[in-house]
Amino acid sequence: MSVVTTLSALKENSPQEFEVDGIDVVLVRTDGEVFAVGATCTHAEVPMVDGEVVDCGLECYMHGSFFDLRTGEPRSLPATEPLSVYPVTIDGDNVLVDVANPITKES
Repeated sequence: MSVVTTLSALKENSPQEFEVDGIDVVLVRTDGEVFAVGATCTHAEVPMVDGEVVDCGLECYMHGSFFDLRTGEPRSLPATEPLSVYPVTIDGDNVLVDVANPITKES
């Protein structure tokens, strides 16, 4: 696990991209939780950091694919492959992400 940022630095419903041990991830703070997902849409390979957070999901701005932040699974087409999802731990104000042990991995 690597310390990526602080909880106080993450704005609610505002995706932020970070490099963690050589892997680009997007952190999203929403509904009292923090999620870490792959930084690139699995459909169009565009940055997910530019997406909109709605109802514990992240929508790709280009074609509207909507991904569940908990599972990475696409909830709408055109994407059919999930985003990688990484474990997040909050330690005080520190946000730690474990990219070595993804919960789900992009196909």
